[in-house]
Amino acid sequence: MARHIYSCPLRWSDMDAFGHVNNVVFLRYLEEARIDFMFRLAPGDGSPSFAGGSVVARHEIDYLRPLVHRHRPVTVESWVTKIGAASLTIAYEVKDPEQVYVRASTVVVPYNLAEERPRRISAEEKLFLQEYLAEEPAAV
Repeated sequence: MARHIYSCPLRWSDMDAFGHVNNVVFLRYLEEARIDFMFRLAPGDGSPSFAGGSVVARHEIDYLRPLVHRHRPVTVESWVTKIGAASLTIAYEVKDPEQVYVRASTVVVPYNLAEERPRRISAEEKLFLQEYLAEEPAAV
């Protein structure tokens, strides 16, 4: 399984009064990594995959340790944990080599903006996503 790696800069405005990255800012970091993964790395030259839009159906975040401002970016690793007919789940770790700050997941629903409704995941999209799909744990 491959993981998408995104180098995310920290901004001075990301900090809260306590001197660490505000909890809501982590959602922006996840969004930046997800957009980079789904749109910039989407398959095919000129492919319409993922370009028609998507909506977030759910976020789940575990804050493990505070992240303080520094000039070096933080790494956001992303991978796919579930591919359904009309949704997918992306997992993330916001981290440095020596520690993880946040573990999170997002349920994303492909969306047809012109028709204003969810749509199914295309065969091309599924093929792309499967490269990042976490292997199922061994049955006990």
